[in-house]
Amino acid sequence: MKAKSAIETRELTKKYGDLVAVDHLSLSIGYGEVFGLLGPNGAGKTTAISMLCTIVNSTSGSAQVNGFDILKQPAQVRKSIGIVFQDPSIDNRLSGRENLRLHACLYDMPSALTRKRIMEVLQLVGLEDRADDRMKFYSGGMRRRLELARGLLHSPKVLFLDEPTLGLDPQTREHIWAYIENLAKEAQITIVLTTHYMEEAERLCSRVAIIDYGKIKVVDTPDNLKSTLKGDVISISSAQPEKLASKLTKLKVAPETDFSDGTVRLTVPDAEKLIPRLIEIATEIGVQVNSVSVHKPTLNDVFLHYTGREIRADEPESPLKMHMMMMRRK
Repeated sequence: MKAKSAIETRELTKKYGDLVAVDHLSLSIGYGEVFGLLGPNGAGKTTAISMLCTIVNSTSGSAQVNGFDILKQPAQVRKSIGIVFQDPSIDNRLSGRENLRLHACLYDMPSALTRKRIMEVLQLVGLEDRADDRMKFYSGGMRRRLELARGLLHSPKVLFLDEPTLGLDPQTREHIWAYIENLAKEAQITIVLTTHYMEEAERLCSRVAIIDYGKIKVVDTPDNLKSTLKGDVISISSAQPEKLASKLTKLKVAPETDFSDGTVRLTVPDAEKLIPRLIEIATEIGVQVNSVSVHKPTLNDVFLHYTGREIRADEPESPLKMHMMMMRRK
């Protein structure tokens, strides 16, 4: 009997000593859904994925992947999933085709099926002409595409993508997004991806969960999340954002006022009409305004609303993340 959801977690928790890496995670992800875990480095995204992939055991709570319990049925879970790690995990000494054959051997795939699936996945990611080239001659984008192919080789029901475009240039990132979109349509599998790129989550995911400090803050579609911030966002650049934000909050100019990195942000219904008043207030308290801009709410604004801080791509890796990277390499 097929499970109702591709992934179901209940109060899933992972602790490392006093550090709570994932805090009572409860999610239901449907079959065929592209689901995003959106958050900064160290938020718990990779830890959550690692528990669902049976790489690390949970401390408490429960989870099922494709109907199999991650603790009681780890072998069945692993057969049901494909994984593309954030860090490169392919052999540079082998060709693309040889890397795929090695993966097929690990899953004990029959020879005839292996040949058929290798051709299919190579065509899917556009690498059939480079299949017999050694990996050291592949570009970064080509390597990511081969890793996608490898993750799909054994026809998994669920594909986990951990920061699939991290470190890639904008053009290559755009190509990878196109391949992932094609996967969702052609392969009809559940895709779970972790990312801290807002545009990636907005473009690829049918639903997004914002995670910070191991906790899920909110889950919804990107459009619904943005619509929770009613109106337009005014961004005011200033050398004294805290002073200006404090004054605007005191005057109740907007329902909510945030500031970070030298910028004050307000979400209001009539942004253009309010701007002159904001400039006037700043002048009255002696705060110089460098620039003012107005835009529709973005996922970054949503993240700031729910967490009180922005996602920064250059945040340092957490000690937990570094520990897990070392564990994978053993």
